[in-house]
Amino acid sequence: MQDNQTSQTPLWRQLQGAAFLLMAVRGGRSMTAALEDIDASLRPGVQALGFHALRWLGRAEALRQQLAQRPPPPEADALLCVALALACTESNSDDAAASHLPDSDNPRYTAYTLVDQAVEAAKRDEATVHQASFINGCLRRFLRERDALMAQTEKHPQAVWNHPQWWIDRVRKDHPDHWQAILHANNAKAPLILRVNTKKTTPDQYLKALSAMNIAANQVGPQGVVLATPSAVTALPGYAEGHFSVQDAAAQMAAPLLLDGLAPAGGAPLRLLDACAAPGGKTAHLLELADCEVTALDIDARRCERMAQNLQRLGLHADIRVGDAARPDGWWDGRLYDGILLDAPCTASGIVRRHPDVRWLRRPTDIAQLAALQARLLETLWPLLRPGGRLLYCTCSVFRAEGEQQAQTFVTHHKDAHFMPSPGHLLPQSRVLETVFPDNLEGEHDGFFYAVFEKRKA
Repeated sequence: MQDNQTSQTPLWRQLQGAAFLLMAVRGGRSMTAALEDIDASLRPGVQALGFHALRWLGRAEALRQQLAQRPPPPEADALLCVALALACTESNSDDAAASHLPDSDNPRYTAYTLVDQAVEAAKRDEATVHQASFINGCLRRFLRERDALMAQTEKHPQAVWNHPQWWIDRVRKDHPDHWQAILHANNAKAPLILRVNTKKTTPDQYLKALSAMNIAANQVGPQGVVLATPSAVTALPGYAEGHFSVQDAAAQMAAPLLLDGLAPAGGAPLRLLDACAAPGGKTAHLLELADCEVTALDIDARRCERMAQNLQRLGLHADIRVGDAARPDGWWDGRLYDGILLDAPCTASGIVRRHPDVRWLRRPTDIAQLAALQARLLETLWPLLRPGGRLLYCTCSVFRAEGEQQAQTFVTHHKDAHFMPSPGHLLPQSRVLETVFPDNLEGEHDGFFYAVFEKRKA
């Protein structure tokens, strides 16, 4: 993001939008949903500022606490924290906390521009107009005393790691050898990764198509392509023709894990269930890789409509059904499946770099509640699998209660379940951090958990 002088949209308007997003997240609403209320012309800039503010919210809140003994009204506090998140990572800083971020993750504004536009944003909003002088004073004091104020925040883990304290504690407990790398990866910007539709082209052919448009990219995994710089998806070659889908490298492991060595019972196409399927990325991957019939189930009718549109673009077809995976009586036809893919609802603690609001939306009690739902889904779907068939359980979570512990509990209580060799917990990795944690990096992907269970024959 460039300085305000080169932007067609005044920075103050973008700051107002980012403050609106922060208010929404603090109120328990996802940033994705809140973005829908932002004018389309402002959305790209507001989203970029919102992502940055949420990635640095812990530091910004710690600074605000030093600058004001009592918090200002919520609207002014949100605007001030957005401005502080930008100011504390301002490009001429030598702050070590920002040193591992690429330029694209570090919006650049001069100190004068930032203060001026934050104050202007306050003046232009009835909810904050009377706080304009207060915001001006806080920001100018921060610029004068930056080093001392930043040093004070180093005493607070939430400021250092930009995650809630309970989240830091949980990750440290679950992954004592890698917790720092996980939290750092969460604060890096995720790259755009595509999955090539091998029914229509190959990764090598698609890389050549990208190169012809001067788009730098590399292959990641069997069908994946990672772009060096994010680009508008609909403008990429082959979008309308269904040559690719957007899918992280970790999520691209699901379909091959379920299909590897899986054969139908009687020579017919594989009969598969993708439970909790929307938006359909894994359903599409199954159809791209195998001769199979897929029932794609999701409880949300609107997400099912979107899934149908995605499959149509890719030239694929699935039996899409709206229903609750925990209540098969409403959608199951009574025929057993050869394979079941359960991408269960979870905390999404593994995809924080793509959804930086998740860490601020979740509460400690969510883990146990979601783990209970995951266990119920496993218990309900297991009888729908034929002997000799396989169930792939996965979550986009790094918390062991939603991964390793869940899988171990399941296999302990189901003697007919054979726990097959599985990847287990994949920790979020970012090439951005190669020089920071070189020993902990294995690739470029989100955090995930995978477990494969085969049903023993009687």
